[in-house]
Amino acid sequence: MKTKQYLLLLLMMAIGLGACKETSRYEPGLDDSTPPGQPTGITWEPLYGGARFHYTIPTDEDLLSVDAEYTNDAGKTFLFTSSFYLDSLDVLGFGDTNPHTVRLYGVDRAGNRSKPVEVQVIPNESAVTRVQRSITVKPGFSSFLVDWENELEKVVNIYIHFKFNQDGQERDLTQVYSSNVLKERRFISGLKLGPQDPISVEVKVEDQYGNATEYQSYGNITLLEDIELDKSVWKIPEANDSTITIGNGVVINTGIPAMFGNNLEGRMSKLIDGIIDRGDNLNFFHTAGRGRTGFSKDGNMPWNIIIDLGGYYQLSRIITVQRHSGGLDNVSRGQYYQSENCGEFRLWVFNETTMQWDSISTQRTAIPSFTNELQFVKAGEAGDEAYFYPNDPQYTVSTRWFRYEGLHCFDDNYSSTGANCMSELTLYGKKVK
Repeated sequence: MKTKQYLLLLLMMAIGLGACKETSRYEPGLDDSTPPGQPTGITWEPLYGGARFHYTIPTDEDLLSVDAEYTNDAGKTFLFTSSFYLDSLDVLGFGDTNPHTVRLYGVDRAGNRSKPVEVQVIPNESAVTRVQRSITVKPGFSSFLVDWENELEKVVNIYIHFKFNQDGQERDLTQVYSSNVLKERRFISGLKLGPQDPISVEVKVEDQYGNATEYQSYGNITLLEDIELDKSVWKIPEANDSTITIGNGVVINTGIPAMFGNNLEGRMSKLIDGIIDRGDNLNFFHTAGRGRTGFSKDGNMPWNIIIDLGGYYQLSRIITVQRHSGGLDNVSRGQYYQSENCGEFRLWVFNETTMQWDSISTQRTAIPSFTNELQFVKAGEAGDEAYFYPNDPQYTVSTRWFRYEGLHCFDDNYSSTGANCMSELTLYGKKVK
């Protein structure tokens, strides 16, 4: 028994000594002025806007890391660090494909640096130039669109500089957007300009390391013009009615039933009354989970909002406002961009030439990444805009009948069929004479 206790004591002492020995790597030696060894056997491979180094780690017991640094043309130095556990290190931030000198060295716990090893590298093309090359600018309705791709998903800043004359006054504006997503589109909207008012647009791209392209001009663009349609002449068919009336009073059955939305406080008429739901006025339609026809056996989604526009129009864009129900103080998110509201939809118009519903586009309303509830409230009250042709803004064919097909709720990554409500729907376009 004593022998076992003695062996156990020896084992515990050995573990303790081993732990102390490993911990010593992390204890700063205040009187240590001896630098560690250099990384050796260094090789590198080019990256987009950078280089990846491979090396043999110095054997010093108190080695903390292998570091690399370079100084750009503006005199700013960038530092990159890799743990002593790793034998590779990425250095990023080069804005061109010219040769660059990188200094690698070992660093110990006391902060001593080895003598640097200088390596010249030639990086691949940087993110800023790749993003710049992908940029497109297109005119929209009282707005213009800027699209870009960022296949490396690096953080970049997009500078959009535009000039125009408004009421005899020259306007010179710049908007800056930060992005690191694969594909992005930004609308420069709220421009009360017509086709006779050209806008000069140029764009540049900058990264977090200070690399920037020159401004690239996209010339003068002219915006498209539309008007808000008059809702007072609109008519919404009764639930499960699949007939529509076209020119000369001809009635046809399209096989697509109008939706049911008159459950509880909800009414289809509230969708086009010009009043949005703010939580205390209950202004929305409600499907009760049977929106397709009004019969439970037919399910809820997809449901179809079908509207007789009261005249012939070429449609351009739509704005929808969700149900809020966020409380009387109107500062809580409520249901905005989540349960019971429609997140995925398809837009249709009836084409009297082909006597068919034309499917225009299928879209999703993006869920904003806000940090507080009031931001959701402001965005929700402003409504969500969608172009009928989001990739190439234009008008639809002339039509008297519009159809909004609700496909999915926001919930479960746009897979839920639980969208029961909507507060308001507004259409834009131009009247056909």
